[in-house]
Amino acid sequence: MELSTDAVAVIGFVVLFVLMLLRVPVGMAMGLVGVVGYSYIAGMGPALKLVGQTSMRTVTDYTFGVIPMFMLMGAFVSVSGVSRELFRSANAFIGHLRGGLGVATVLACGGFAAICGSSVATAATFSAVAYPEMRRFGYPQSFATGVIAAGGTLGAMLPPSTVLAVYAILTQQDIGKLFMAGIVPGLLAMTMYVITIVLIVQFRPDWLPAGERKSFGERMNGLKEVWAPLTLFLFVIGGLYGGFFTPTEAGGVGASGAFLLGVLRGKLDRAGIREALLSATRTSAAVFTVLIGALLFGYFLTITQTPQKLTEFLTGLGIGRYGVLALIMVMYLVLGCLMDAMAMIILTVPIIYPVILQLGFDPIWFGIIIVMTVELGLIHPPVGMNVFVIKSVVKDVSFMTIFKGVIPFVITDILRLIILIAFPIIALWLPNRL
Repeated sequence: MELSTDAVAVIGFVVLFVLMLLRVPVGMAMGLVGVVGYSYIAGMGPALKLVGQTSMRTVTDYTFGVIPMFMLMGAFVSVSGVSRELFRSANAFIGHLRGGLGVATVLACGGFAAICGSSVATAATFSAVAYPEMRRFGYPQSFATGVIAAGGTLGAMLPPSTVLAVYAILTQQDIGKLFMAGIVPGLLAMTMYVITIVLIVQFRPDWLPAGERKSFGERMNGLKEVWAPLTLFLFVIGGLYGGFFTPTEAGGVGASGAFLLGVLRGKLDRAGIREALLSATRTSAAVFTVLIGALLFGYFLTITQTPQKLTEFLTGLGIGRYGVLALIMVMYLVLGCLMDAMAMIILTVPIIYPVILQLGFDPIWFGIIIVMTVELGLIHPPVGMNVFVIKSVVKDVSFMTIFKGVIPFVITDILRLIILIAFPIIALWLPNRL
């Protein structure tokens, strides 16, 4: 008995989620389901030809070069110890205030995220850098880990963000415009996290102690340490904004700049360079595996006409365009329990994007909304990827303790999403000036 295309699509999704639950890597699972499903409908020959063409086209595409370049830039910055410098600098100015170490962590996470571009890497790094310092001054475990988990989410929003770059490639949007669109919402996120900490201090003044006051000389030394990463960020983003180079060229310039700054400042030795190159290669290979798998799965969905049918179904529900948007966001929050931000974007955007266009939403604005929702999925209970990362670094803290500390920031994120949905101009003002 021959199955209909709808039945094949449903079976494909079921098998995909079963494979992911069995811990099969996401890219492999999507590629396997995509090829088998496509071969069932179109034949084995065309399906195998698709594998070769898709793999070769993806790894040799100039546009996709932006991914390994920004990964390399982030790896050089991480190995150079920039995270520790950013935290020390912020701590020198505000660490003596109640909750000041928490604010310093948010600001340092934002600075590091603006160069690194990875939420998981930001959370892991600051678990080692900021957590011991906060505990030394008597900050509760829940607050210390909660701040780091929330601060880590800035990695995917502030440019250069690999998640935003992949969204742009999948939807054929301008990467530079998406990077610009992430700046104001990213700064808004940092500001709202700081306000959240200030409110916690107001309501529970004895909960968050003050740190030690630094001398004027220590503060000046802190500023000297952050000029290099700040200059690099401004140069890369300024060049993009000014149209001096393409996003792929910006990635190359950023990676070269991070390498030179690390070497000239004596922060990168031979072992550090090797570690950064290996780290960037591994991460890029993982991203490209997921990307190739998602493209193969996308061809399978296209031949079954799943995106078109989903668009018809959702637009015909009669709940209005914001009702459909709310449904999509709930789906992302649920998926946040199962996979990381990159995998979620790659798997779902080809299916959801036609729906968004049909509903008349701006694709640049939607990219920011989805990345924010995906990032919220990385910290909200019952499962959050950033929470697992922190737990793997900080062994003596329980999951419940981390989630307890994260809840105020989850509420802040939901409020920020509502603000961005109500006022799209927050995300669109900068890119509209390009």
